Amino acid sequence: MIPTPTAVTEGTAADARGPKPLTEGRQPTGVIVALWAFVIVPFIALVAAVPVAWGWGLSWLDVAIFVVMYHVAGFGVTVGFHRYLTHGGFKARRWVRVMLAVAGSLAIEGSPTQWVADHRRHHQYSDLEGDPHSPWRYGASVWGLTKGLWYAHVGWLFHREMSNRQRFAPDLVADKDIQRVDKLFPLLVPISVLAPAVVGGLLTWSWQGALSAFFWAGIVRIGLLHHVTWAINSVCHVVGERPFAMRDGDRAANFWPLAILSFGESWHNLHHSDPTSPRHGVLKGQIDTSARVIWIFEKLGWVHDVRWPKPDRIAGRLAR
Repeated sequence: MIPTPTAVTEGTAADARGPKPLTEGRQPTGVIVALWAFVIVPFIALVAAVPVAWGWGLSWLDVAIFVVMYHVAGFGVTVGFHRYLTHGGFKARRWVRVMLAVAGSLAIEGSPTQWVADHRRHHQYSDLEGDPHSPWRYGASVWGLTKGLWYAHVGWLFHREMSNRQRFAPDLVADKDIQRVDKLFPLLVPISVLAPAVVGGLLTWSWQGALSAFFWAGIVRIGLLHHVTWAINSVCHVVGERPFAMRDGDRAANFWPLAILSFGESWHNLHHSDPTSPRHGVLKGQIDTSARVIWIFEKLGWVHDVRWPKPDRIAGRLAR
């Protein structure tokens, strides 16, 4: 079993230390049913993607729509939900704040407030009792770690109690713009799924073009982005290098094979060592496209007060 927590990780909201309960009840039945649909169907699509691509149906238009949707939703999660709303790595103009919250919602990983609450809770209790998705929850044996990896990857979504939003995300609960996006989340889900089909159908003026874009840029894109995101919770807490010092018990690691697809999120060790840093890949050769997007936004004047890590800040966190 994972140990009990002994300290609060830097980067978590101060209100997380308050007396409010850790969770606020189990997920509604309707959410569980929707989860099955949005986990199983995209996974089946991923499995079917290779033989389908080999035989028919994958066009350059499908690839273009896929790439655009994957990047919009992906950066919405990594830049918006994660580095901005969760950890405050920078400040943004109001319209950029809303844009990032909407883009992140298109990934269909939950509404902004709930996503942030879950992730702040994860940081406070990383790989300790209370972490919503630690792969070490069943111990370090082969069977325990096998169960834990499955739980951390996707199983926790079906068995969790909801992280208390008032405790872990009071700033977002009080933010009227973010709450509007939260309420729009059920509408943004079908938009994310169906928008590629609409674009593909209009550009090809055919049902075949619409269905092909729906399969590749809708279902397959959602499945791939989900599993890349979930792999940060599972694989990146078991496998990889740990050059930076962390709190005792925290096992976040760097896993380079996921760096491109995760937009730099798999440089997970530095992130847990320095959660408010908007750049996760800080060592030589570590590609971090999310940090590059933030840099571009800063140059355009869309974001400001970016907490870029300085060399002494990085050196001070290297493991001795």
